[in-house]
Amino acid sequence: MAETAEPRTQQTDDSKQAARAERRAAKLAKQIGAFARAHGGAEGQLAYLGQTGTRIVLVGEDGGWGDLVAPSYAVAESAAQKAGITVHEDFDGEFAAKVRTGPYEWSRMAGIQVGGPSNDNA
Repeated sequence: MAETAEPRTQQTDDSKQAARAERRAAKLAKQIGAFARAHGGAEGQLAYLGQTGTRIVLVGEDGGWGDLVAPSYAVAESAAQKAGITVHEDFDGEFAAKVRTGPYEWSRMAGIQVGGPSNDNA
């Protein structure tokens, strides 16, 4: 009897994990869609972060940018597909050139350099 219970338990666990991943992808797709609407459209790039998950980098048509983190590459891929955005293989070239940074980003980046403003309070 224990042998038949184990596969059912495994199936239940797999079903729960699949349902959880589907819900997470749907939530991320909504967030991607909201970003795209706010920025006149969006494109993205998926960056594997290891055990942490996958980063979804978004760049709007207006140059605005942001990111989200999915628990896995499959969830990130599903979310991007559901949102209907173009996904780039790399973050370079014309895609990277669309990003517009402001004074905040420049001051944060300068703080990392020797002699730049301190980011201790950030």
